[in-house]
This record gives sequence, C-alpha cells and structure tokens, in this order.
Amino acid sequence: MDFGLTDDQREIQRTARELLAERARPERVREHAEAGRSDEQLWRELCELGWPGIAVAERHGGQGLGSIELSILCEELGSTVAAVPFLPSVLASTLIEHAGSPEQHERLLPALASGESKGALGVAVEGVAELVVGGSEADVIVLVEEDSGARVMSAAQAEIGASPSIDPTRSCARVSAPADGGEPLEGEVAAGMDRALVAVSSELVGVCDRALKMTVAYVKERRQFGVPVGSYQAVSHRCAQMLLETEQARSTTAYAAWAADADPERLAEAAAMAKAAASDAGREVTASAIQAHGGIGFTWEADVHWLYKRAQLDAALLGAAKHHRARLAGVLAERLSAHVS
Repeated sequence: MDFGLTDDQREIQRTARELLAERARPERVREHAEAGRSDEQLWRELCELGWPGIAVAERHGGQGLGSIELSILCEELGSTVAAVPFLPSVLASTLIEHAGSPEQHERLLPALASGESKGALGVAVEGVAELVVGGSEADVIVLVEEDSGARVMSAAQAEIGASPSIDPTRSCARVSAPADGGEPLEGEVAAGMDRALVAVSSELVGVCDRALKMTVAYVKERRQFGVPVGSYQAVSHRCAQMLLETEQARSTTAYAAWAADADPERLAEAAAMAKAAASDAGREVTASAIQAHGGIGFTWEADVHWLYKRAQLDAALLGAAKHHRARLAGVLAERLSAHVS
C-alpha cells in the first residue's frame, strides 16, 4: 500500500512550493503585514490558477479535487505565511458546499471558487463572532453556532467591526448578525466543519515545518565558543522534539484529509485528532524556534515571529486543542457505547 502522494498531487505540491518561494518571500510578507493589507497581486495569481476552488465540485465552478489537494495548498501557504485570504475563503466555501442547499450552491460557490468573491467563517455565540479571520474583506460570511446550526450572509447583512489580532498577515473582524439575518445552512454542518478543521490543521503543519527548517539552518550556522550551537545537546534535543511534534501533526492531518474523501464515517474523530495535534504543535514548535534563535529570535527583524503569530491564531481557530481532545473523547465514548449495546 502506498501512503505517499500521487504523481498529480506531487505536481500540485511542487508547483505551489516553487510559486510561493518566488511570490511570497519573507520581505514581501513583511511588507504587506506591516502595511496591514493583503497581497492582492498574489491573490489574483492564485485565483488564475484556480486555487480557491480546488476542492469545489466542477459543477459549481471548481476543480473538483479533494481534501488532500486542498491540504497540500494550505500547508504550502502556511509555510510562507503568505498574506492572502485563501484559508478563510476556502473555509466558507467548504461549509456552503457541504451544508448549503442546491440554490445556495449555484448562487454562491462559483464566485468563491473563482476568487471573484472572498469568504470568511466564524464561530458565533448568540449571533456574535468575536474573531473572524478574513471577515473585514469578505463578501460572503458563514457563522456557525453550536446549538443553532449555521447561517450564510453577505457582508452587507452583517455588522462588521474591527478586531485586533496577533497575526498582522491576515485581516480579522468582529461580526454580528441580526437574529433574522442571513440564510440557514440546513445540510451537514458538522461534516463541513470537520473538513474546515483539516484545512486549518494543514496550514499549521506548514507553519511548523517552516519553523523547524529555519531553526535547524540557524543552529548549524550560528557558532558559539568555536562550534555550531546545534552541536550542544540541549539545542539538538529541542530540535528533535520540534521534529517529533511536526511529524505528529503531519501524520494526523494527512489521515484526516484522507478520511474526508475516502472514509467519511471516521472523519469526526480524525479531524479532532488532527486539530488537537496541530494546535499543540503550532504553539510549541514556533515557541521553540524563537527560543533556539536566541536573542535575535525576539527581535522584530527576525522572520520567525511571523510563524509564531500565525500559529497562535490558527491554534485557536475553530477551537483549541483542549476542545478537540474533549470532542474526540466524546466521539469514541459514543462509539464504544453503541458497540457494547
């Protein structure tokens, strides 16, 4: 059995990696982050390549590929922390595709898949989502409430206010919706949310991978008392732990992406495992990266802090690790109870 990517998937990965290495260099990310704006030129290029619609069905204007292909793009974009609204837009389209009506599919998905419209997804409490990534520039907003399902609305139907965020590479907003605002999504909201969790987890894997590579390169080059600092046991042990956490996040996320397409009955537990592992890894790996960079790691000029900030936001997005471990326990307890009975 082959657990690797297919030739087509490797080609998507290679193309994304080469493009972003050129178009999302650290100095360009810094420029847009410090200016507080998205990289519209890069976003247009990604739209021309069809990235926003990679996992949207062809009949809705997308490329008709799956969660694994979407996961690949999210990981590569996470690695560069590119200042584009890709993740929030695909989260919105994922919820609409899996929980929306045929009429909502026809009306909303083609524009989201092409990038003509931008989307955002928020978790609301009593109609208010305090932190909606991409909310300030979204045309279509999906709000999910635990007890009352999900609603989709245009930006004009919602009250959108400023919401400060630790991560300046992407916009955030506080979104309020009137009690009668928006349209309900009456389909499989849970299935859509699980696929959204896979996308966020994939981005965290990319963040961790980049932080690990930057750290290993730095400790090989930085010398102290005439030897590379990476030769010290404490530093090498820290790097080994970073690798362990990154690969744990990668393997659980890869399984969840596979389950989304091949074994949907396992998706709930797989998505919970992936988000818990990726959230923990994102926080720990990027914090270790800053520590291993020593004094320079704490400076504004060091690029590693962009990864740390992205990891903090993504780790909390759609629920932190603690929430998803509790959810996983509930899923497994329910399955065990059904088996015993």
